[in-house]
Amino acid sequence: MSIAHIARPGIRAMKPYAAAEQIQETVRLNANEAPWHSPLDNFRRPLNRYPEIRPTAVRGALAGHYGVDVSQLAVTRGSSEAIDLLIRIFCREGQDNIVTIVPGFSMYRHYALVQGADVREVRSDPDENFAVAASDVLAACDQNSRIVFLCSPNNPTGTILSQETLVAILDARMNTSAVVLDEAYIEFSGEHSAIRLLEEYPNLIVLRTLSKAFAAAGARCGVALGDRAIIDMLDAVQAPYAIATPVVEWVEDALQADALAEAATHVAGICAERERLLGRLQQFAFIEHIWPSAANFLLVRLCNVQDVLTQSREDRVLLRHFGGELNNCLRITVGSREENERLLQSFARVGG
Repeated sequence: MSIAHIARPGIRAMKPYAAAEQIQETVRLNANEAPWHSPLDNFRRPLNRYPEIRPTAVRGALAGHYGVDVSQLAVTRGSSEAIDLLIRIFCREGQDNIVTIVPGFSMYRHYALVQGADVREVRSDPDENFAVAASDVLAACDQNSRIVFLCSPNNPTGTILSQETLVAILDARMNTSAVVLDEAYIEFSGEHSAIRLLEEYPNLIVLRTLSKAFAAAGARCGVALGDRAIIDMLDAVQAPYAIATPVVEWVEDALQADALAEAATHVAGICAERERLLGRLQQFAFIEHIWPSAANFLLVRLCNVQDVLTQSREDRVLLRHFGGELNNCLRITVGSREENERLLQSFARVGG
């Protein structure tokens, strides 16, 4: 049974924007486009024309890559846009709430606050490697919990959510909540995607991105995968022409067999470098703990965070400090071997 019934009534009634008709090999005087080409236009498709309102070829190629039907996939401007759209679809201002894990990706909270939705946070325990208990998540839910946001591997902890935990949440919230699983870092984990559960659980929505494993953060391309009724609502709410022509062409090229093989090689290299960096970091006395990570980063607890931040900035190496419950921690992205060596040299200047 679809969970479309819990979406906002006004959204359920919406229809996609009716864009100007697009037919190849015609004189297009119906969309107020420029009739000339920019000298900077070096793309396969002319930039003086709007892209498709929804990129048909790319959508099909991405559906093939993720092993789903085209009707189960929406292409978005990074997975962040999907988070925003889903909250707008499901959450009524001042009435509904989302449930999420902390520490976790801050944009779930950000977009909920933009929509005027309440945020219920479930804290995971650093002494338990930030493991998430289904019972804690379910205890935070009520009849107005429209979306449960989960992330695996989790950002910024690198923690994997067990399938047992995911299924328990999906079963318990089957007809009452959308369960959004953000798999932005799944390629670095060696774990199977939850995409295979989509047919069994119509309340599951899986987010994927090309930003990490495909080295395309600047392209801003992600996907939402789920029940057709949810994808149709995403299509109705998303802005027309959302995916720009250069991005469309890049994705087409990135999904070719040779490019996919190259991306897989780079991912394997980052995973190997992650383990090497972990071993080197453990040698510094001021590092108190490094949590296991299944992503392309490490979460590290230090006894002298500010000293390390000051030194690394002087050495022109940027690290992520979150504060709050992670005030003594830094998230370190696994860079190239050369970049990681610069990091280690900077740490050596701090001492230990």
